[in-house]
Amino acid sequence: MKLNEVEILLIEDNPYEAELAIRNLKKYNLGNKLYHIDDGAEALEYIFSGNKEDGVSEQQIFNPKVILLDLKLPKVSGQEILREIRANDLTSTIPVVVLTSSSEESDIKECYKLGANSYIVKPVSFDSFSKAMKDLSMYWLLLNKRPVNTL
Repeated sequence: MKLNEVEILLIEDNPYEAELAIRNLKKYNLGNKLYHIDDGAEALEYIFSGNKEDGVSEQQIFNPKVILLDLKLPKVSGQEILREIRANDLTSTIPVVVLTSSSEESDIKECYKLGANSYIVKPVSFDSFSKAMKDLSMYWLLLNKRPVNTL
């Protein structure tokens, strides 16, 4: 899938939770343009591979409708990814939804300080998780309006 075609970037290292999210999104026809990455360092490389300040063609720009971001990732944490996204002019307006198992108040505060658009603690039950994925995807993919990223 081309960088500029991705609507949802799922950054999740737990294969079970990633598969559950992907299945639920596809169930509601919301996962056709989804790309999954399970490593923090790979996520940064992917996000910024098309967003170099010099000589970027508009066709290469990574500008998904939403990034679903876990916090506990190998190599680079979700908070560091969020920090890097917000620090770059070309990615700073991409909506980032933190989707994590952490309900620690310090994590919640830090993510909002770093510019998270939403913070969702993953529901434990299958039915609750399924409903949460449907609701958040419907909002971010169909209802939310955001500026077009132009150079």
